Amino acid sequence: MLHDGLPSLLDEVARVATLPLERGETLPARAYTSEPFHDLEQERVFRGDWLCVGHVSQVAGPGDYLRTDVLGEPLVITRDESGGLHALSRVCRHRFMDVLPPETTPEQGTLKRLTCPYHTWTYRLNGEYAGQLAGAPLMSQVDFDRAACRLPRHRLEVWNGLLMVSADPAAPALGPQLTRLDAALAPYRLADLVVAFTARWENVPANWKVAFENASENYHHMGTHAATLEPVLPGKDTVVEECDGRGFSMFTPFAADPPLEPDADGAPPVGTLIPGLGARQLSGMTVVGVFPNLTLALVPDSVTYVRWIPTGPTTHDALVTVLVPADAVDQPDYEAYVAASRQQLELIQEEDLVAIRGVQRGLTTEPAPSGGRFSHLERPLWQFQRYLADRLAGGRQ
Repeated sequence: MLHDGLPSLLDEVARVATLPLERGETLPARAYTSEPFHDLEQERVFRGDWLCVGHVSQVAGPGDYLRTDVLGEPLVITRDESGGLHALSRVCRHRFMDVLPPETTPEQGTLKRLTCPYHTWTYRLNGEYAGQLAGAPLMSQVDFDRAACRLPRHRLEVWNGLLMVSADPAAPALGPQLTRLDAALAPYRLADLVVAFTARWENVPANWKVAFENASENYHHMGTHAATLEPVLPGKDTVVEECDGRGFSMFTPFAADPPLEPDADGAPPVGTLIPGLGARQLSGMTVVGVFPNLTLALVPDSVTYVRWIPTGPTTHDALVTVLVPADAVDQPDYEAYVAASRQQLELIQEEDLVAIRGVQRGLTTEPAPSGGRFSHLERPLWQFQRYLADRLAGGRQ
């Protein structure tokens, strides 16, 4: 059964999603504050679709693992001896212990088997047996079916070097849904890049959609980033691609004379260029978005991908990962470049947080604000509404 008030909210979301772009409106304010609406998103969007959990470089070799959490579900991504990747639950089948507790184990590393630190039950990582129980000490005197004991699996796909998982066994394969975005990403060869760093902002006081929508348009460059991004990437010059379905792409050319001086510490403004880029990729920034909660900003020397994880109706975590060419790591100025990149990222994020928090405050006013109209530069938000309405419409009763 749907909660009181939720059917009318879903009807309004469905109505807004049918509007053409030239008459498009923002979602109703309650879509960013309602707990029942948030619960439905958790069920039908986040637990029913594909989510990014990392990059292939984090599990590059046999035995490598990456610990991750998906909406409170503890998972581990592993690579076996044959190169296969697996997404396994980290919850021991014995007494529910996390087999890779963050208190005592690094986020990523290499191991031969998963060993629960509580009672030392072990699980295999190889091929079709990944997750299968390998050892359970002192269990010979009880009625216990060892062969049936294994860690549950999530579905996993690698899309352009990104690790995508789904908890829904019936979810359609992801790759075929994103073929229109492959052409935009192909020149950057994401699978050949490596992680430089990941930055996290926890418990941001805003609904996750406010942050995702902010990152899905460059219209706000002229306001929010007037002194930082706008002089380099003028928002008005953005061209939004005619994408549809569950993703979008857009391109913003660099300003004719962007400021390229080193910063006060002499750190280089540009790192090692991604090899093989064409004239278009070298002349601006491409942004690619994958619904529900992933965007990628692609520039000549790096790719930054961002995920927004809902932690409540009006809070979320933001995870920002920067990828660079593998050759960059060996350059003498690499550490200075990473430090400068992190500093710039934090500056941009702090500017965005002012807007994100401000929008959320506006959404909670009474009476609730009515829907505003979209600029042509906000086409991805208009497209996102259609995705959201489609995901939430199923199974209403």
